[in-house]
Amino acid sequence: MSPTPSISSERISQHGDPAELGRELKMEGQRNISDAVRTILECIDEDPAREGLLDTPERYAKALLFFTKGYGEKVSDIVNNAIFREHHHEMVIVKDIEIFSMCEHHLLPFTGKMHIGYIPNGFVIGLSKLARIAEVYSRRLQIQERLTKEVAYALMEVLSPRGVAVVMEACHLCMVMRGVGKTTATTITSCVLGSFEANEKTRNEFLNLVGVNK
Repeated sequence: MSPTPSISSERISQHGDPAELGRELKMEGQRNISDAVRTILECIDEDPAREGLLDTPERYAKALLFFTKGYGEKVSDIVNNAIFREHHHEMVIVKDIEIFSMCEHHLLPFTGKMHIGYIPNGFVIGLSKLARIAEVYSRRLQIQERLTKEVAYALMEVLSPRGVAVVMEACHLCMVMRGVGKTTATTITSCVLGSFEANEKTRNEFLNLVGVNK
């Protein structure tokens, strides 16, 4: 099996078009993943050549690259200057953002909802950008605790608001399909920064509005 592709200075110099180089690396990575999946199928006593599995390695490789596409995305590109001067100093919340991510410990999905709130400090951000920021970090190998924190700190960095609060509720298939097998368990994580961390009343208002304080 060929090694994981990396971008060397020599390789970059051979390509005048960075986009073409990116496509080449993606295809190379996809081939490597496909080869690895065939090996995995053989290791579990399956036959990669049987009809139902013939195209599975390629399908899985494409799916995995989609599940982890956040590695190739930057928050600054996602925000794309969608920050606007506005003298609004009350809480802004986008709740129930659907999240699909992959547990880095078992490579199994965890899914749920994220609630993001912030208090502006002279500027607001396009509402869809909050969901897009969450998408960037969820489309990587993750643990829920880090995902929650990364979204909060990313918003704090790009917007410099008075405060940021992020809460995530999720179900982890690594707890459902294996291990303890608890099908009804929900994991809740939070990260509060700035005024949400300093002011209990503000924090509780956010938790009440997103429905966590029940």
